[in-house]
Amino acid sequence: MGLGRARGRVGQLTIALAIWLAGVGSPALATCQQDVVSIEGDFGKVRFTVEVADEPAERSRGLMFVEEMGRFEGMLFVYERPQRASFWMRNTLIPLDMLFAGSDGTVTRIHRDAIPLDETPIPGGNDVQFVLEINGGLAERLGIEEGAVMQHPAIGPDAALPCP
Repeated sequence: MGLGRARGRVGQLTIALAIWLAGVGSPALATCQQDVVSIEGDFGKVRFTVEVADEPAERSRGLMFVEEMGRFEGMLFVYERPQRASFWMRNTLIPLDMLFAGSDGTVTRIHRDAIPLDETPIPGGNDVQFVLEINGGLAERLGIEEGAVMQHPAIGPDAALPCP
């Protein structure tokens, strides 16, 4: 097996282990935390450590000028109410996947591999209240699809995947 192929296999195993660990363990793993977004779908469950952008200035800056991000890290954009959402990659240096979700945390659209520094608008659709940005290509590698649901304390009482 070539080195590149071995690295790819190790990466797949790391992702599989992270998904498995996210679904098992102590009660601490099962509780909602401000700096964690859990996503469940047909693929299983995965957790991302996130920075929350819930103020206009934080949402405007987003992940601009970030040079690298850990594999299971991201940013959760939280809006006060559902709205039409559109993003771009101005001053964003890393490729991103953008998961757009409605007020109940259900993913309604995924924009994969947004191109760094591209200022072309990326529409998320109507009735978007949450957007999770993760490393580009990761949604596909994990099997995250539209219809998956997010869990986070900011997602209100009508959450499809409520906090315990």
